[in-house]
Amino acid sequence: MFGKRGNEGSGKAGGTIAPPPPVAAPSPSTSPAVFVEPQREQTRQQVTPPPMQTPQRKRPARTEEYYDTKAQVFSALIDTIDLSQLAKLDGESAREEIRDIVNDIITIKNFAMSISEQEELLDDICNDVLGYGPLEPLLARDDIADIMVNGSGRTFIEVGGKTLESEVRFRDNAQLLSICQRIVSQVGRRVDESSPICDARLPDGSRVNVIAPPLAIDGPALTIRKFKKDKLTLDQLVKFGAITPEGATLLQIIGRVRCNIVISGGTGSGKTTLLNCLTNYIDRDERVITCEDTAELQLQQPHVVRLETRPPNIEGEGEITMRDLVKNCLRMRPERIIVGEVRGPEVFDLLQAMNTGHDGSMGTIHANSPRECLSRIESMIAMGGFTLPAKTVREIISSSVDIVVQAARLRDGSRRITQITEVMGMEGDVIITQDLMRYEIEGEDASGRLIGRHKSTGIGKPHFWDRARYYNEEKRLAAALDEMEEKSKD
Repeated sequence: MFGKRGNEGSGKAGGTIAPPPPVAAPSPSTSPAVFVEPQREQTRQQVTPPPMQTPQRKRPARTEEYYDTKAQVFSALIDTIDLSQLAKLDGESAREEIRDIVNDIITIKNFAMSISEQEELLDDICNDVLGYGPLEPLLARDDIADIMVNGSGRTFIEVGGKTLESEVRFRDNAQLLSICQRIVSQVGRRVDESSPICDARLPDGSRVNVIAPPLAIDGPALTIRKFKKDKLTLDQLVKFGAITPEGATLLQIIGRVRCNIVISGGTGSGKTTLLNCLTNYIDRDERVITCEDTAELQLQQPHVVRLETRPPNIEGEGEITMRDLVKNCLRMRPERIIVGEVRGPEVFDLLQAMNTGHDGSMGTIHANSPRECLSRIESMIAMGGFTLPAKTVREIISSSVDIVVQAARLRDGSRRITQITEVMGMEGDVIITQDLMRYEIEGEDASGRLIGRHKSTGIGKPHFWDRARYYNEEKRLAAALDEMEEKSKD
């Protein structure tokens, strides 16, 4: 169907394949697109190792003979296949077509290969042409949280909260950079020597960061924060031990009654996951507008507008900042505004929105405690050049933010919601807060797992009680707080 005779139509080798563009045909002196040590069994079984498991022994590295064979097969494939016709097929059909042609090439050229080697070569070439090369086996695994590529020779993954070295390898840094360019080009961005830092996303919403030479000395560094195919819920967080059932009920009520929420935590603590969970309790008739640097949120409501920032073009013009988005969305009649991550002066516009009729707005901030979170908000306002007295800034913060939810990634790799804190108001020049729930570490078990429990602080009537009554949630709120306190006494 897609074969070509002789050199006829050889100019089509530069055609486009959707979604990623095809790679150039390699010669024995140049490396093919990308190469990966196969992880077929791991991909198929998707087994999550226990947190303290040591990395498995690596398989032997690919031989030069394998790479030479692959280069010859790849070159023959590019000469044979009609890419313009291949681009019209869906992914699975295109993969089957490539496999059929590669099998014919191996038979015609009489390569001496075992069945397993042939299968591995077929998978490698299909991934090179249609996907992201060596990354495909890792992207297919739902148990991996992060993929960290440190140059062509070292790839690490996070599984079960622990970082393990993967067997995946790229042939060289040029091939790794070509994969990075393929990823970022899909969202209209670029990464090269003149623009060596780039944030992007994969079609499933996974976050991608690339930093290329000359800034990355040992070759391109690619980091992918993977999103699970199945969106996590608060019930699943309870199952994982991140929060108690009573704490989850408390968070549900907080989201339902339109408290203004800031989720605080360090890198990899699960802030975005928790934000996604809380958005489940937004009423389906509310108009929600999200503002993000790279679109990650997965809201299920029907009335959602998603906005994304834009970096400057090659001339340094056309940049759209987070502050531009937050300012603009105030003109779009939002009922809730959700900022994926607050990093700078846009926090002032978000606070203004929270304080002027957009109750239930949410955002995330990098901070190690609720008190530090409020201090960071104050610092970011100062960085924006606002010359307001410190007391005025704190009054704006205390009147805007209702709840700070603290997430943490503990030293054993587990993620916990460690504090639910409400902002009470001002006393003099100080913002007053009170914890509704805290997570206290009590020790660790023989395998190094931390042992702890969520405890109530004994608050029976939180500051947002009247808001809960307005939404007819005060009975459920009282029951959750009472049950939390009872369990804390055990």
